[in-house]
Amino acid sequence: MTPQSVVWQQVRNVFESVESQVAKDLQREHGLGLTEYRALQLLATATDSELRMQELANKLGLNQSSVTRLVERMERNGYTIRDACPNDKRGVYTVITKRGRQIQSEAGKDYDNFLNAALDEAYRQQENSEIVSCLRQVLGSNRSKSSM
Repeated sequence: MTPQSVVWQQVRNVFESVESQVAKDLQREHGLGLTEYRALQLLATATDSELRMQELANKLGLNQSSVTRLVERMERNGYTIRDACPNDKRGVYTVITKRGRQIQSEAGKDYDNFLNAALDEAYRQQENSEIVSCLRQVLGSNRSKSSM
C-alpha cells in the first residue's frame, strides 16, 4: 500500500499541473489571471455583487497585501470598483462592474473546457489516472447536485 504522504504529493502534483494549464489558457484566451477569474466569479455570485476586501482575501486564500494588489489590477482594467462600507468606515467593499461581469461570463464559458483539457492531459500520465478519475467523479457529482 502506498503511504498517504506519497499519494497526497501526487494529488498536489495533479492539482498544480491542472491549475497551471488552466491559468495559461485563461491568460492566453481572455487576458485574465486565474486568481482574477476566481475573484470575479466570487463577486458575480455574491449578494449585491460585492464582498468586503477581507472576505475576498479569505475566500481566495490571499493575505491583505496580495488582495489589495489584485483589486488594484482589477480596478485598472475596469472589472471592479471599491466602495466604503456604510456601517464600518474602515471596511471596504470590492464591487464587480458591468465590464467585470462581462469578462467573467466570457471566461466562464471557456473555463470548464480548459479544466477538462487540463484533466485529460494529467490523466495521460499513468501515475495520475486514478487521482484524475476521482476528481472527475467529484466534479460530476457536484454538477448533478447543482442542477437539482
